Amino acid sequence: MAKIHVMDEILANKIAAGEVVERCSSVVKELVENSIDAGATEIKIELQEAGTKEIKVTDNGSGMGEEDAVLAFSRHATSKLLDEDDLYRIDTLGFRGEALPSIASVSKVTLETSTGDVGTFLRMEGGHVVEKHSGNARKGTIMTISDLFYNTPARLKHMKSLYTELANITDYVDKIALSHSDIKFILVNNDHVLLNTDGSNNLLKTLKAIYGLEVAKRMVAVHQEDDDYVVEGFISLPEVHRSSRSHMITLVNGRVVRNMELNRIINESYHSFKPDNRYPIVVLNITVDPSLIDVNIHPTKMDIKFSKFEELKTLISTMIKDILHKKTLIPHVEVPVKETVSSSDDKTSSDNQTPSKPQYVEQQLFIERTVQEDENPYAKVETPLFINEELVPSTQEEVDYITPVVNEKKERLPEMYPVGVVHGTYIICQNDQGMYMIDQHAAKERVNYEYYMKKLGNPNQASISLLFPITMECSNSEFIILREHFDVLRDLGFTIDEFGVNSIIIKAHPAWIPKDYEEQAIRKILDVIIHCDKNFSIEKFNERTATMLSCKMAIKANMKISMEEIEQLIDDLRNCDNPFNCPHGRPTVIYYSNYDLEKLFKRSGFENKV
Repeated sequence: MAKIHVMDEILANKIAAGEVVERCSSVVKELVENSIDAGATEIKIELQEAGTKEIKVTDNGSGMGEEDAVLAFSRHATSKLLDEDDLYRIDTLGFRGEALPSIASVSKVTLETSTGDVGTFLRMEGGHVVEKHSGNARKGTIMTISDLFYNTPARLKHMKSLYTELANITDYVDKIALSHSDIKFILVNNDHVLLNTDGSNNLLKTLKAIYGLEVAKRMVAVHQEDDDYVVEGFISLPEVHRSSRSHMITLVNGRVVRNMELNRIINESYHSFKPDNRYPIVVLNITVDPSLIDVNIHPTKMDIKFSKFEELKTLISTMIKDILHKKTLIPHVEVPVKETVSSSDDKTSSDNQTPSKPQYVEQQLFIERTVQEDENPYAKVETPLFINEELVPSTQEEVDYITPVVNEKKERLPEMYPVGVVHGTYIICQNDQGMYMIDQHAAKERVNYEYYMKKLGNPNQASISLLFPITMECSNSEFIILREHFDVLRDLGFTIDEFGVNSIIIKAHPAWIPKDYEEQAIRKILDVIIHCDKNFSIEKFNERTATMLSCKMAIKANMKISMEEIEQLIDDLRNCDNPFNCPHGRPTVIYYSNYDLEKLFKRSGFENKV
């Protein structure tokens, strides 16, 4: 008797479900992608108990006839691939023909669909059709999945908490809404609306619906392209960051993808503009010829391979760095507006409350800005400082919500005049626009960092001989690493040689090593080389060395400095290429507008000024 036999189709589908249907969010993903491929412009996702009890997806797409509705649940049945050549030019989100039969094999499914004529109603349990008849003629499809994993108890047992399942679904729907801002998405859980986009094809409005107004105001439009790739979307200002990488969203031809290398490139492009353990909010849509990518890597279709990947990484990195180096990045501290009620007769319930006038003006400004971007989605339109109609400026220069426009060729900080120091740490400055606070340690770190980066990048061979040479004993591995990089140190101006077994001697050092700090600085530099990654790069070495030296030589908090030193520090900071952050990404300067100061002291708004 033969030992090898062909699996039963239901058994094969259950096995496939192990890859395709990992959790509730996997079901939502597959159903929503089918709706998008069907040309839907409105998609509603309704959940009961985070999808563990029921998932219902309603769309207004092309729908299916009776024959297609039944065939759709057959293994490897698809309308998206006709022959082998189509596999190399995939322009749909789905194509494998595995999702629906896999889902149906581990759940109870109800399908209502129509192309606009006679509709079809189909009910399945465990992959078997138990009911089929004519349905209503509403064009589109309604797919209801209930009791997921009811016949696979081992999988059901390992379902996560309702909160985790809902978080995964919400995360996916947010991302797919960003990838298709021309589609209206509604996400509902237990009759509570979690997301409602307008489908106006305005990515900024979709960002607002997901992240809120304050984040949307701090997003910057980007656009870059070459012969093979077009990259466009929005990146957050460095002051807006999150603790998770999941907010760096990359989309390829409208498909949500995961690519750790792209996320690394995006995050590294923000280096020194934000803390290393925080991550920006980024939405980038990459448009590329389908023949240059391979999406047939994993059943989830979220992992893809790129042709000319190095070219794409360079394009993205250059685009983000150029934007950040052109923007004025002083965080603007805004004072929240509280609504005041003149009398008890004016009180209304919080559910029906009309926004206060300042809030209403801010909402209108946001709407006006997004309308302008409907015509040109990559036009630079800054969010205003003001939210009071009486303070509406007459020129675009006064509308920059970060800081007044300055000469970006050299000095990116405005003129400011010091008036004092708080706690021996924070320098208070002022000008006609408002008040600035400078962290003296972070500011000096930035000045030092750029000084040392220039010295490391352009060594002039000038060196100083040591009266007493420095010797260092190393372990075997450390000695091997240092000896391998003697040429790097010599190029910088060090005179360094072997000195016995596993020891080195340093007889001269570069002239830019800080005085009275020579031995400690040299040992730190050697530690940087020893602890560099196996793939040593001179760029990483220079950056780490400059960061280390800049911190050690910076003014410390609570260190008193004279007014002349303060003025010199501000001048040096204004001449930096990036005066807004220390090398670790902390802000050097924050800004309070005159209007914000007046709000703090109740001197502005709609009351009479005294």
